[in-house]
Amino acid sequence: MTKEMFLSELQPKLVEWRRYLHRHPELSYREQNTAEFVATKLRELGIEVQTNVGGGHGVVGLLKGGKRGKRIALRADMDALPIQDQKKCEYSSEVDGVMHACGHDGHTSILLGVASYFSRYQHEIQGEIVFIFQPAEEVCPGGARGMIEGGVLDGVDAIYGIHLWTPLPLGMVGSNGGSLMAAADEFFIDIKGKGGHGGIPHVTIDSVVAGSALVMQLQSIVSRSVDPLQPAVVTVGTIAGGSAQNIIAEQCRITGTVRSFDEDTRWFIRDKIESIAMLTAQTYGAEASVEYVMGYPPLVNDEAETQRFFTEAPHIFGAEYVQQMSKLMPAEDFAYYVQQVPGCFMFVGAGNADKGMDYPHHHSLFDFDEEAMLHGVKLLLTMVQSAQKE
Repeated sequence: MTKEMFLSELQPKLVEWRRYLHRHPELSYREQNTAEFVATKLRELGIEVQTNVGGGHGVVGLLKGGKRGKRIALRADMDALPIQDQKKCEYSSEVDGVMHACGHDGHTSILLGVASYFSRYQHEIQGEIVFIFQPAEEVCPGGARGMIEGGVLDGVDAIYGIHLWTPLPLGMVGSNGGSLMAAADEFFIDIKGKGGHGGIPHVTIDSVVAGSALVMQLQSIVSRSVDPLQPAVVTVGTIAGGSAQNIIAEQCRITGTVRSFDEDTRWFIRDKIESIAMLTAQTYGAEASVEYVMGYPPLVNDEAETQRFFTEAPHIFGAEYVQQMSKLMPAEDFAYYVQQVPGCFMFVGAGNADKGMDYPHHHSLFDFDEEAMLHGVKLLLTMVQSAQKE
């Protein structure tokens, strides 16, 4: 059997695995059955397997080649989201309120496909390949740090990861060097005033008024304090206070998210939010407390490994289908891996409007064109083979 025939016969397996995982999604830190599924498939391929890596449900496979060379790591995420699947198809989620709405079922299947290929052609591997199946990408603090602490990057020379991406049409792939995806932080602000009757406001301290003023003040951070050449976003997602139309609320809570690409900007915004919250509350006679959660850092691709992508990808897909991506405000804990070793995170086009598969990620009708999985397999194969030739 030729390699082309092997890959062609791999596609139905990718679909089978993906649809099984899609029907049986598991939330972050609860991926026990998914991990068992992955470990079983790896063992069937004759790959050395570790389970419960990183203090959770992480699975790691190790495959040693017939020749000496580099150790290359590949990573896939396994967790699903707390979203009700609204799709009407044979592989809809069977778990109420949980679905794969970001393509992680596809990522897991792709990496199993890559493992299948290298298991078949193990003698051609120049070095070693580490297959990292990571839990809990969707929820901070994320699973990547635990996997790293568990030793998955020990001796690794480079790491690659992909994301199926419906904003890119099927057939396209993309990446970029340097900062590609944003840091994602969160803030929770509690304002305490003095409650009372809505008709007697002068003896109260209105936490909702103070909170409303704070929401407007927060909008000035990016527009008037951050270097306009440093992309950043401050978003207030919720404001909640009060219990009735004629009661002045004693407490108000504001929550939101911050996205940035530069560490100095990231910390500057944190300091500004904390100081503005305190000062604005004081202006209205109220008090403010701020809980600020530093989430995933910016995902910064290694320039040399990104150049490898732009050199190799056109040979597979054609130069016109290889795109230089703009910065993306969504975050990814793959960022932790590329802080430790050189690596490249890449996007594989998976959208197909003709099939109704162009809903955004994290949408209840999310789906992707399953042909994209074989594209992901080919891209990872090529990146590994290129790196190990050096």
